[in-house]
Amino acid sequence: MAELKPRKIVVTGASGLLGWQTAARLHAANCAARYRGDVAKFELVLLTRDTFNNDHMLDAAVATSDVIMHFAGMNRGDPSEIEAVNPALAERIALSLRQTGARPHVVYANSTHADFDTPYGRSKKRAADILQACAPSVTNMLLPHIFGECAKPYYNNVTATLIDQLWSGVEPTINVEGQVNLLHAGEAANLAIAKGLNSENCTVAPIGRPMSIVSLFEKLAGFHQAYQANIFPDLTDDFDLALFNSYRTGGYPNYYPIKLAINSDNRGMLFESAKASAGSQTFLSTTLPGRSRGDHFHIDLVERFLVVSGEATIRIRKVLTNEVYSFHVSGDNPVAIDMPPLHTHHIVNDSKKDVVTFFWSHRLFDPSNPDTFADPVLVEQSNP
Repeated sequence: MAELKPRKIVVTGASGLLGWQTAARLHAANCAARYRGDVAKFELVLLTRDTFNNDHMLDAAVATSDVIMHFAGMNRGDPSEIEAVNPALAERIALSLRQTGARPHVVYANSTHADFDTPYGRSKKRAADILQACAPSVTNMLLPHIFGECAKPYYNNVTATLIDQLWSGVEPTINVEGQVNLLHAGEAANLAIAKGLNSENCTVAPIGRPMSIVSLFEKLAGFHQAYQANIFPDLTDDFDLALFNSYRTGGYPNYYPIKLAINSDNRGMLFESAKASAGSQTFLSTTLPGRSRGDHFHIDLVERFLVVSGEATIRIRKVLTNEVYSFHVSGDNPVAIDMPPLHTHHIVNDSKKDVVTFFWSHRLFDPSNPDTFADPVLVEQSNP
């Protein structure tokens, strides 16, 4: 039986929050397929601002594409520029479709603001109209406020800004009348992938979590207070898990490693590895000299590494990038390293003796849904 050809998925705005979160999940599916010995399911073409603005590279990407995820856009700046830029980006895709004769399905990251008579709202609606006029089918996603891991603070993302202010100790200025409707970027990404692969010609408006900005800050501040006390909050609610993962990723890498309160006396030392308010799992491992563990990433698992004996190096790489951070850890001075979601990681024994590592995760391991995707940390160029 002939192997199925990978579906070619083009992602514009690939370095933005939604673009990266979507590409990372498609990459995870490829990692899982390769681990099973299967062919990768997707050929990913990730277009950043520079590659999107290159006519030759855009046409090459579009020409044989099956799905275009159009997430590039402008949402802050001069109002007249915003009103012009978003339709212009859609026009570039329309022109490329005409020139190449390609007939892919298009998923468009629109906004709930498209219903408003504002420069941004008008620009998003106009862009959707352009895409719907040129593509054979379009999924028009009316998205509310998006938050998530690796969001850019101080760039029209109140959640990321509040998180950064908590980590940096800056007193926030909060609009006490402000309201937000929050949707995790991962949820939006999963919806975009599902609709895109099924070529659904529709408008969808995913439901977010409405709350006041005051309530959002209070929840984030509660996370921060608990986390600084080495306590993991109750993460049984999917929204709380997504928000907590976004919060704790905001501390990486500048506030790593995580120091622990160590009590020493003439018997030795005692420290708390982790405290949690809900179900979790702990285990210990030994790693032989010169050997490593890991080289995988997780979608939303909260996971802590803590070396209690020996010397080791823990490396973490943001998936689909070459951004690697290394942390030397020692059982003589225990510190915690918490793994950010969508960051592949490993631990390497630098000792001449076994390294003993304590691992903690916020939920029990489920073999039917392991949330573990093999992906080497040290690569010359990440392979989507």
